[in-house]
Amino acid sequence: MSNDLLPIGRFARLCRLSVKQLRHYDELGLLAPAWVDPASGYRYYRPDQARDALTVGMLRELDVPLSAVARVLAGQGADALRGARDRLEAEVARRRRALRLLDRVLAEGLPETAVSVVREPARRVRTASEPATPTTIAPATGACVARLLDGFAGVPSLVGLFPLDMAEEFEVRVALESEDGEDVLPGGAFAQALHVGPYEEIALTVHAVLAWFGDHGHAPAGPVREVYLNDPGGTPPEDLETRVLIRLEDAR
Repeated sequence: MSNDLLPIGRFARLCRLSVKQLRHYDELGLLAPAWVDPASGYRYYRPDQARDALTVGMLRELDVPLSAVARVLAGQGADALRGARDRLEAEVARRRRALRLLDRVLAEGLPETAVSVVREPARRVRTASEPATPTTIAPATGACVARLLDGFAGVPSLVGLFPLDMAEEFEVRVALESEDGEDVLPGGAFAQALHVGPYEEIALTVHAVLAWFGDHGHAPAGPVREVYLNDPGGTPPEDLETRVLIRLEDAR
């Protein structure tokens, strides 16, 4: 062992990291010690490893994921940090939308949305799907719409399909009604409400429909359907109209 090596405790203090963090980064292959005592398993580090360790600590404080940190240490910093920045920006945008919704609820209370039961026929559709997370629903939906409308002529009838349970990762689907569609959107009995306003506030109407299920003792079945009734390109956000439908699982 070189006399220049620092034991893990001293190295941790130098780099403003905990011993536990250093052990974790070693297990991940992110920051390996220069030498490990074969008898005790004790870790030692070179002083010149401090720069990498400090970089790891700084980037983690900025919520850069460990996979991106590893790419930075491997010399792929620009692409890795750009991706981390995009994810952080998406999260900030999601938080701002949540703040606007909370302000509305504080000002107006939870919405008293009229809910009715309707029967929907089965519809032949073309579909497109995209993986999504809670922060990427809007761009994933937009990508599906763009694919479906590429080369399409006429007035489209679009339906967004979203899971009842929002996991960390899920699939967003959009259906385009089409006589020659290869897929079928099942019909049946649905609880329905009309949402008027920005798409980012549809969660309030979905909440009202699901509350109706609880009040009336019915079981909901996904996915949540959003039927877009006007063109967002030519309609002010506050005037957008969307039908929200959730199927009654126990209806015949």
